[in-house]
Amino acid sequence: MGPDDLAQVLGNLVQEKDDRVVVGYDNSDDAAVVRLLDNKFIIQTVDFFTPIIDDPYMFGQIAAANAISDIYAMGGKPLFALNILGFPVNDFPKHIISAILQGGVDKANEAEISIIGGHSIDDKEPKYGLVVTGEVLKENLIQNKGAKPGDVLLLTKPLGTGIISAGIKKEIARSDSIKQAIESMAMLNKLAGSVLTKFSVNAATDVTGFGLLGHGAEICRSSNVSFQINYNNLIFFPGVKELAKEGIVPGGSKRNLLYAKQFTSFSDSLSEFERLMIADAQTSGGLLISLPQDNADQFIKYYNRKTSIPAVQIGSVHTRTKSLITIS
Repeated sequence: MGPDDLAQVLGNLVQEKDDRVVVGYDNSDDAAVVRLLDNKFIIQTVDFFTPIIDDPYMFGQIAAANAISDIYAMGGKPLFALNILGFPVNDFPKHIISAILQGGVDKANEAEISIIGGHSIDDKEPKYGLVVTGEVLKENLIQNKGAKPGDVLLLTKPLGTGIISAGIKKEIARSDSIKQAIESMAMLNKLAGSVLTKFSVNAATDVTGFGLLGHGAEICRSSNVSFQINYNNLIFFPGVKELAKEGIVPGGSKRNLLYAKQFTSFSDSLSEFERLMIADAQTSGGLLISLPQDNADQFIKYYNRKTSIPAVQIGSVHTRTKSLITIS
């Protein structure tokens, strides 16, 4: 479901107030947060989707990494997970299901948690994901509100997984594109999450289905600020530009751009396919982080020493203007 449709659906819900709820869906944050003790909160999230690659084991890994990411994005530590699985019972080889589940288990083990149950249904199209429960100390909770004018913006993974996935389906994506995208999607945001509390981050979110612009706008609205993003600072996977130029773009990315045009000011020099690249729907994307410049320099120096996929500075935070996001 696109961000516009989702906002309309959620806007009509009537719910009783619960004083234990610290973070609900009001600000479109990454996960729900509920008070357990005065200084400790429970975080819970759920995410699942249909296969985006042919390898069932790697699909399981990617789906698990994508779901667990929400816990890391809020400064939390994952505790355990449950499977969500749908597949056509009579038409789908059981060894493929086992491979998907094993991928999820192995990625959960990497996150130092167990998958201890779940739920499955008979479904026409296969899909897989996790419900993940985590914890966070009150002082370590990071939300998508709190970004301040003067902050800079960091992004911890390249963009373009949606476009590459579309290229994979059409069997025209480059082998190096596929390899790098799969490596990135399967990489936990564990390191980035652990670094958030070290350098006084003001706001963060993970970039997933609504893309950089959709999730960036959520920070802008929640924090009452605007973003300035430099297109030339954005990192894309190899082959993304060529695919986008040929019109190989998933429907979700097109919907993202249509939505983003309501609040984004694009440089006239940017073509339509470049705008689609920026709005591309991500799977298991990186963290988008708002923090002071001095802290950002330290973050990048510390983080990039420990990972093969470096964080980059992509823009800055300003007082609220008519456009939530400006792309120069």
